[in-house]
Amino acid sequence: MVKNALQAQLLKAGLVDNKKAKKLSKQVQHEQRTGQSSETELKAKIEQDKQEKIAKDQSLNMEKQRQLDEKALKASIIQMISQHQIKDTDGDVAYQFIDDAKIKKVYINQQIYNALVSGSLIIAKDHDRYAFLPKELAERINEKMQGFLIMNNSEKNEEITEEVDPYAAYVIPDDLMW
Repeated sequence: MVKNALQAQLLKAGLVDNKKAKKLSKQVQHEQRTGQSSETELKAKIEQDKQEKIAKDQSLNMEKQRQLDEKALKASIIQMISQHQIKDTDGDVAYQFIDDAKIKKVYINQQIYNALVSGSLIIAKDHDRYAFLPKELAERINEKMQGFLIMNNSEKNEEITEEVDPYAAYVIPDDLMW
């Protein structure tokens, strides 16, 4: 006979047969008499689940902290760009460069143009605007995080000077604009 109401319901539903119900009730009685129980297994499983949850929480916290650090670094770089950019750049000389596979054109004065061409100034992207930064500051920003610098002519100038220039003897006119 079934001693438990739940077992009776399971029998009625056809989920458990009489043989299985008797076996389970005898197993419960045996565990009660001998003091053996699945409590130790249950406690071990609970402890294991706790450890897994702690490890998962720690990994999530580390990911959140990494994202916060990256966000703070981006904010500090944007602040550095806005503080150290060259302000008086308006002029009538057009300078073209590539940003995200699109050709962009800015109008700057001749002094800024010469500095960009020589590589002493570098173009950086500050949100949707472009900023002109000194080479040393731009290199520090690039060491901290990639993706802010757009145009860096100093690398091209170094490559050109290292190669043997077959046209070095020819004079290039100063007023030549591309």
